[in-house]
Amino acid sequence: METMSRAYGTGRRKSSVARVWLQPGEGKIQVNDLPVDEFFPRPTLKMLLTQPLKVVGAEGKYDVMANVSGGGSSGQAGAIRLGIARALVQVDETMRTALKKAGLLTRDPRVKERKKYGQRGARARFQFSKR
Repeated sequence: METMSRAYGTGRRKSSVARVWLQPGEGKIQVNDLPVDEFFPRPTLKMLLTQPLKVVGAEGKYDVMANVSGGGSSGQAGAIRLGIARALVQVDETMRTALKKAGLLTRDPRVKERKKYGQRGARARFQFSKR
């Protein structure tokens, strides 16, 4: 394992983009200069965030700094998760197999479908009247 001052990873999910930096520390997670508990009040989102660290057994070993923009809270948490996973691979290439097996290095391609013209939404139509 090579010693790095900082590792970087970019994560995207839905319409959110996260820039994530990892550095050796005591496990502090900051999102947009706020503690993770303030930024994501829901415990499920915090659990989602820390998944890559749990898989490789690195909780409490790295400080995470993330800047995230766009989308909602769920998309932002997913983007940060991917960013953390990519940064961990940058720190130590041997973590790749564990992260890949857990499906944490795959970019979730599901995005909102665009609204079509002459319709109410992407799939929803205006009500049809025969007469």
